[in-house]
Amino acid sequence: MEQTLKITNVLSDPTRFHIYEYLVEHHKEVSVNEIAKQFDIHPNVARLHLSKLEDVRMVTSYSKKTGKGGRPSRVYRLSDRVVELNFPHRDYKLLSSIMIESMAELGETGKTIIYETGKKYGMDVMKDEKIRAENMSTEEKIKLLEDASFLLGMYSNFNYDNENNRVYFEVNNCPFKELASTNQEMVCSMHNAFIQGMFESLFDDVELITKHNMFEAGCENCAYVANLKLVK
Repeated sequence: MEQTLKITNVLSDPTRFHIYEYLVEHHKEVSVNEIAKQFDIHPNVARLHLSKLEDVRMVTSYSKKTGKGGRPSRVYRLSDRVVELNFPHRDYKLLSSIMIESMAELGETGKTIIYETGKKYGMDVMKDEKIRAENMSTEEKIKLLEDASFLLGMYSNFNYDNENNRVYFEVNNCPFKELASTNQEMVCSMHNAFIQGMFESLFDDVELITKHNMFEAGCENCAYVANLKLVK
């Protein structure tokens, strides 16, 4: 509880909260000067905000040579630590782990259940948007998906290839990352199905292809291609 209070106190500052959002969305290392420029604040203020986030282990920092000579500069990046704020504490992560492991014990039947359940919830998330999207263009529908991704904490950037009717996008922040660290196959299958369900709420037929996974060596995010076969 003490750590939770520290985190909420740190995030109570609007600028600091938006800096943290920026780090989550872009998932890259940043310098004090970059943050200062992005948020139009003095570098000393930017350094203070980043230090406060580091104090509660939401970000981490290290020295890095710039290649221009001189002293190494300090850069900051998002911590791998998952931040959870619950009042009172409820261990949904434990419950999720139990359910995932139970499904894994069922073999192929469990995998099918996980996939279908993930897809159903992906469609449920977009059910209100489905009505709004009836007379929308493909680009407008993709914007709905991007907005939903942001609200779900995935922070995805969508790029539409009009000529080939494809959507390229990445998931920069996996909401299930901690679960996937011990049940990767099942959790990634569920998450992919969830995304498939989101797309199928707005498009008739979608082929979702995983290009790479953040659990692969050297990968910062999960990247996908969605082939839109028949557009509503």
